Amino acid sequence: MGIFTIITVLTILSAVFAYVNTKFLKLPFTIGLMIIAMVFTLVIIVLGHFENRILVQSKELIASIDFETVLLDVMLSFLLFAGALHTKLEDLAKQRGPIILFATFGILVSSFIVGSIFYYVALAFNHPIDYIYCLLFGALISPTDPIAVLGILKDANAPKKLETKIVGESLFNDGVGVVIFLVLFSIAQRGIESVEAEEVGLLFFEEVFGGMALGLLMG
Repeated sequence: MGIFTIITVLTILSAVFAYVNTKFLKLPFTIGLMIIAMVFTLVIIVLGHFENRILVQSKELIASIDFETVLLDVMLSFLLFAGALHTKLEDLAKQRGPIILFATFGILVSSFIVGSIFYYVALAFNHPIDYIYCLLFGALISPTDPIAVLGILKDANAPKKLETKIVGESLFNDGVGVVIFLVLFSIAQRGIESVEAEEVGLLFFEEVFGGMALGLLMG
């Protein structure tokens, strides 16, 4: 399945879910969309037990998607652009200290906290998972979504300073999150002995400063 077909399917599903949330649930958009998506997934799984073809076709659709291309190369760019479009550089500069701290050290700590919780929850359900893979999950979900953050903060009428800190962190944390994820992924594949500090530093420089340079050049 081509990238544009996948985008079309996802766009239609998002529109349907948004309508259901606006008409019936009336929850904040990002929360309502997540809940409906989870329910939709459970419905597909349940229906798959009665009609195996539904589950097979769903798995084939998911298997045909190159998530690295769809998420990192397509969707993430638009999400970050939409978040940064409504953010003033002057406000970011005033809150640069907390933003830098949250987007670096905060993401690292969050990855380990979430990964550790996931590890012990898996043990509690008698489904042990290697700790390194739990850390991968933590690194995957720790970077916040700027669109979700903006929507929730506006609905809550949060103070401007708090909004700037959280939105700024959400705009700059992706590069750090990608580096942490790729480092953990390399450790999971090759072992911790094969991952060198120079490799991590170069990867961080490419993702963070390379991304900023490309953005300035294109801008």
